[in-house]
Amino acid sequence: MNIGKTFALRFALAAALVGAAGLLLWQAQARRGIPDGLIQANGRIEGDSIIIASKTAGRIVELGVREGDSVQPKQLLVRIDDGIARARLAQAQADIQAAQARADAARAALALLRRSVPHAIASSEAGVASGETDLARAEAAGAQDARDLGRAKKLAADRFVGPQFVERAELALKNHQEERNAALAGLERARQALNDARLGPQRVRVSEAEFAAARGALAVAEAKRDEAQSALDDLTLASPAAGVVTSRFANSGEVITAGAPIFELVDLDRLYLKLFVPEREIGKVRRGLAAQIYSDAFPDQPFAATVRYIGSRAEFTPKEVQTPDERVKLMYEVRLYLDQNPGHKLTPGLPADAMIRWKEDAAWAKPRW
Repeated sequence: MNIGKTFALRFALAAALVGAAGLLLWQAQARRGIPDGLIQANGRIEGDSIIIASKTAGRIVELGVREGDSVQPKQLLVRIDDGIARARLAQAQADIQAAQARADAARAALALLRRSVPHAIASSEAGVASGETDLARAEAAGAQDARDLGRAKKLAADRFVGPQFVERAELALKNHQEERNAALAGLERARQALNDARLGPQRVRVSEAEFAAARGALAVAEAKRDEAQSALDDLTLASPAAGVVTSRFANSGEVITAGAPIFELVDLDRLYLKLFVPEREIGKVRRGLAAQIYSDAFPDQPFAATVRYIGSRAEFTPKEVQTPDERVKLMYEVRLYLDQNPGHKLTPGLPADAMIRWKEDAAWAKPRW
């Protein structure tokens, strides 16, 4: 909270100084012979801020930069203790191996079942056909034995044969009846086997569902692995863009909460010159106007810029403006965004001068003091 108040106070002071400088500049502009169609103003280079914060709580084990350091994209900024995250990743990888083994077993069982079902059905159908043949043969033999027994009994009654002949006929009939019963039982077993084999497609569908479930479990394990990997990656914070470290809010060894800011960066590819234009000149300024920025560090190199922001309310004036003299004090914030920052020569905090061209045919000129 103290850092925020200090920053706000410094910002307000800087803004007041820039506004005052802009007012003095406007008052002196006519005296310095600024070409018609140009507006001269000065201000300070600023940029879009990037707050570097951790998604999770943890202890900082390494800070790669300090205030004022220039950073490049993907450069290491912060490393947070990752012991727990690495353990969770290892557990997730072990779960993947177990889930993969179950999925492989389910896939192999499904493939075997798909191959065996047609063979089982064909074999069972052949068994039923063979059983029906055996039953028909046994029934035919039994019928013949019954007829032979009838003839034997008639011959025995007429005393053409002895009782032994009748006994042999009875024994043959009994044997064929037993063979018929056995064939009937075998046929019943074959039919049951065929019915069971015909359930094979249903077993295949069940096996397919088991394989799908195994693959789903594997996908869940892989998602947990990816989540654990992401959590581990989040503990290493890198710069998202080229910039300058403007603030540091934590030190190595501190335990931070999720979302707590650690660094503040300014993107060197999104810099702008913040300046103030008097009320009498603001009507000439509109978004999209071309401008040129000059820095003391590069006095002979103009940097192309474009008006992207114009304040809608005046600053540094009384709440109620009643007289023309008071209206002269009205100042409007204007931001000139750099079209490019070659070599990242310009950095936040540099004072700079600017020429805004509000007439298209106006010739460019360097700032005059």
